[in-house]
Amino acid sequence: MKILVTGSAGFIGFHVAARLLAEGHEVVGLDNFNDYYPVALKRARAARLGRYAGYTGIECDLADFKVLDRLFQKHRFKAACHLAAQVGVRYSLENPFVYQKSNNEGFLNVLESARRTGLARLVYASSSSVYGGNRKMPFSESDRVDNPISLYAATKKFDELAAHAYSHLYALQTIGLRLFTVYGPWGRPDMAVWLFTEAISKGKPIKVFNRGNMRRDFTYVDDVVSGIRAALFRKNLPRCDVFNIGNHRSEKLMDLINMIADCLGKKAVMELLPLQPGDVPDTYADIRKARRALGFEPATDLAEGIPRFIAWYREYTRGGKGISRPA
Repeated sequence: MKILVTGSAGFIGFHVAARLLAEGHEVVGLDNFNDYYPVALKRARAARLGRYAGYTGIECDLADFKVLDRLFQKHRFKAACHLAAQVGVRYSLENPFVYQKSNNEGFLNVLESARRTGLARLVYASSSSVYGGNRKMPFSESDRVDNPISLYAATKKFDELAAHAYSHLYALQTIGLRLFTVYGPWGRPDMAVWLFTEAISKGKPIKVFNRGNMRRDFTYVDDVVSGIRAALFRKNLPRCDVFNIGNHRSEKLMDLINMIADCLGKKAVMELLPLQPGDVPDTYADIRKARRALGFEPATDLAEGIPRFIAWYREYTRGGKGISRPA
């Protein structure tokens, strides 16, 4: 099967593309290689994908509809996995229009290109952030999600609404996945697991928001990929639906910090700070719906996943040159 993966040089997109290629699918990967975090990491991921004979990498911005539409017309994909987005809650406070252009205009371009070429199924990444300040735990797909507390969350809610409209109007099958705090090898340098690992390993203080009174449903990337793969290939899914993809465990942030410090054999020096605008204190995924429809079952807890990430991080940053030196 020929499959489009947008954001293929990103953290999750890289892992999804690699899994599909290893299974023998033909993958066209699209990424704009923006500089939200160091491009060297994205280039290193893309280079790994380039080792597969079935991979075609294309550097393109989703906001360029003419280029994207030609790509769909040329390849006539059987399915598409849309993972490209401008990520990060705090970054949106200073750069709001980047989110509008990438997450909304870019997604609309994907929907329209998919509609024009009769794409069989579009799987796209939504986010746990759509639950906003929801205090009911765990978060369920049936909960209200019309009160976002960050622009990033609002753009993801827009994507879900736009997907629903296209499914209704054009019978395009759209499956949205609300992802919960993904971590693992080849992860993002702006996320907590990487930031904490880097700072603690160098004896530098880490910023701990809400003074450590936070919980997250940390989900290992291999489990997320399994959920995405199921959304791509599972038969008899509804024309339009959304699913939580999480670990179904809400872990204390302080437990994560202590686990990283123990794995590194160092002590964590913490700078305790208030909750940041747009952040939420707790996330927790109810995955019963994904279990039933997708057969989704996360298999990796923090005690297994964190050592894997740290082993990769040490290999990737060997020689003391940081992320400029890929493994």
